[in-house]
Amino acid sequence: MALRWWWRCGSSSRRSPPLGSLPRFRPPGPGSRGTPATPSAAVCLFAQRSSALSFPKVCHAFWRFHHASASHLCSCSKTVSDEKYQDPFQLGRKDLKNLYEDIKKELLISAAELKEMCDYYFDGKGKAFRPMIVVLMARACNIHHNNSREVQASQRSVAVIAEMIHTASLVHDDVIDDANSRRGKMTVNQIWGERKAVLAGDFILSAASVALARIGNTTIVSVLTQVIEDLVRGEFLQLGSKENENERFAHYLEKTFKKTASLIANSCKAVSILGCPDPKVHEIAYQYGKNVGIAFQLIDDVLDFTSCADHLGKPAAADLKLGLATGPVLFACRQFPEMNALIMRRFSKPGDVERARRYVLQSDGVQQTTYLAQRYCHAATREISKLRPSPEREALIQLTEMVLMRDK
Repeated sequence: MALRWWWRCGSSSRRSPPLGSLPRFRPPGPGSRGTPATPSAAVCLFAQRSSALSFPKVCHAFWRFHHASASHLCSCSKTVSDEKYQDPFQLGRKDLKNLYEDIKKELLISAAELKEMCDYYFDGKGKAFRPMIVVLMARACNIHHNNSREVQASQRSVAVIAEMIHTASLVHDDVIDDANSRRGKMTVNQIWGERKAVLAGDFILSAASVALARIGNTTIVSVLTQVIEDLVRGEFLQLGSKENENERFAHYLEKTFKKTASLIANSCKAVSILGCPDPKVHEIAYQYGKNVGIAFQLIDDVLDFTSCADHLGKPAAADLKLGLATGPVLFACRQFPEMNALIMRRFSKPGDVERARRYVLQSDGVQQTTYLAQRYCHAATREISKLRPSPEREALIQLTEMVLMRDK
């Protein structure tokens, strides 16, 4: 099997990520349905601020992934030897020790019920995935610049702010989606109601804005407020849909960037600005965060089809029930064109969700989405490898593999 990728990179854009075109689907094997897709024009003209996403020679990289055995499916770039292995969570633990206590200090809540709602989410049981990336990136950039491994107070503040923005977005998402569970427990909107949940999310976001202003750097304020704009635009993108197949995939990837990857990319860029004056380092940090963020969401979309509800901490096939066509669905649509009608009506008729899920599992949509995530992780590894060697750099490389191997 081979995938052919068709790329077209447009002019630079300040906000949008560079996105590749919808890949040509592989010819069906014996007993499979559908026909090979004809080569299509490139899907997108999305470009990064100052540089387009240019993967290495596609055929070589993809064939290396595709012919790997199942045990190596999630190892996109084995650049970290056993001797150099660094556990990202272990390495970042020192700087995140009192993360949630510091967040609660930022909130300064006097109203008992609002405090209870915020404490419910900031319970210290989260993985702190985003803050961990931020502090590791801060140290990697500091070492690259002046060989200092210490995280500056302002850089740690960015990690705190990132987690606050992320949590506020989850509270609002749960209201929009009328979600019942998050991280294995009931959502705020189910316990306290939608109105109070919206206010709680707004409050967390306002507290994050105050903490951001306290850093006192207008460039950092500009970088991180871009995240809030992207979150809103991403939510509007999610409410819409595209009839054209190629436009639909580009729409999905742009939404993925704005809703998930922008926070990681811009937070990484912010700490690089605080730690190093070199614009090239800022771009490296941004590109790493962007690619890891997109890969993270792609795997999340895969898990919606492959992980049980109890393990995932939210209902299975949740995206389909919300009417969302994610990567596995869009890839499966190439083998099962009848899915187009289901996508356009957002799986709203009785039986649509079950039918779409069956099509996805009968196709190789899950596999193709995983391959796409591998490519983004490969790009992230290539970017971060441009920094001076350090344990933090190696941990960030290792993190790309952890993103691919996660099961919840």
